[in-house]
Amino acid sequence: MNVSEVIKEIESFAPLAYQESYDNAGLIVGSPTMMVTGILICLDTLEEIIDEAIQKKCNLVVAHHPIVFSGLKKITGKNYVERVLIKAIKNDIAIYAAHTNLDNVHLGVNKMIGEKLGLQNLKILSPKKQILKKLYTYAPNEYIEQIQRALFEAGAGNIGNYADCSFLSEGIGTFTGKEKSNPFFGKKGIQSRENETKLEMIFPSHLEQKILQVLRTAHPYEEVAYEFILLENYNQDIGSGMVGTLSQEMEEIDFLYFLKEKMQTKCIRHTQLLGKKIKTIAFCGGAGSFLLPQAKSINADIFITGDYKYHEFFDAEKQIIIADIGHFESEQFTLQLFHTILKEKFPTFALHLTEITTNPVNYL
Repeated sequence: MNVSEVIKEIESFAPLAYQESYDNAGLIVGSPTMMVTGILICLDTLEEIIDEAIQKKCNLVVAHHPIVFSGLKKITGKNYVERVLIKAIKNDIAIYAAHTNLDNVHLGVNKMIGEKLGLQNLKILSPKKQILKKLYTYAPNEYIEQIQRALFEAGAGNIGNYADCSFLSEGIGTFTGKEKSNPFFGKKGIQSRENETKLEMIFPSHLEQKILQVLRTAHPYEEVAYEFILLENYNQDIGSGMVGTLSQEMEEIDFLYFLKEKMQTKCIRHTQLLGKKIKTIAFCGGAGSFLLPQAKSINADIFITGDYKYHEFFDAEKQIIIADIGHFESEQFTLQLFHTILKEKFPTFALHLTEITTNPVNYL
């Protein structure tokens, strides 16, 4: 298999369209057509990781964090980013990253945290909007089912836990073919009135070109009438952070020790304990301080994330406990997520989890 086949599998799970505007997920180094000899999975692509890939005969590194976030004008080896790129290119090693797109999908990085903590009723903490569109199209009654089926197969019509969602309404369509037309019904120059069905369905915005192509292929008319409308609806399956509940509430200090054990962290920085039970838990892998208002708005008892700054802890204002477990610690299980995604599609291929801990933070 080649690099593009691996990318296709990862991006079917976490489309690049779901990454944040500042991010640089995707193929960073290498050719999509390069044949893959082995895959090394890691959180951060450091020089030691490239050395490990060479030693294990892996020519594709799949990482969570992109090694390049902004433009590079020169690559001279003056810092670790440039040295990683030079070594990877010299050794024909491709580097691919799935970052905030993997964070933002319902079954992604945050779901791993929720499962580690045994939480129930998991849902996105801050769902995204303006990532859904609605299709309106019109077709002869006897052709609407084949069009509907083709669009469902292309990814349209999914709403939450329901698939094959659409709305149909019958009416009369009118048209007059011009001189160069080739009408499916009637004759050019003469107005036709046909019994037609209006079909409505929702689809993810990034599938627009695919949906349009499938619609034109399945539709009998040479000129297909359709409209795409950008929706303000929140997509409950895509967004930042998650929230869940414990099956049984816990004392605050007991929960913090439980959290420390489950997330395998040596240190938890937290705000003042409030003397309340812990039941509802909001969390975000990586740096999630921007989600504190959402955690407060749902009356979460604790908000778990990483990279909290000193002054940001004051924002708890004795309304919620903030627990910083560390950036690396909150995302360390992403390696198992990558492995699960790829192993399901390529069960016999050589997949390696890095043996190197890339956490730059050490604790006494």
